[in-house]
Amino acid sequence: MSVSKDEAKRLLERMIFDDIQPRDWVDDVWGLSPTLGDGAAKLLDAFDILIECCPDDKLDNLVKSLYREQLEF
Repeated sequence: MSVSKDEAKRLLERMIFDDIQPRDWVDDVWGLSPTLGDGAAKLLDAFDILIECCPDDKLDNLVKSLYREQLEF
């Protein structure tokens, strides 16, 4: 069963950020250090762009592969 782009994004966000919203994570990092916060914001922007640019089938394969690896641990 294929995963939609929106669902893949949600699954990847959950894997990376746990239960915190990505923008809240950026704000938390920014509160610790503006320099690191700037990097965190750029990283999140890159993540969003990569999700949009990635073909659906490749994104689906990536998510399934990452979750498969996570289950092995």
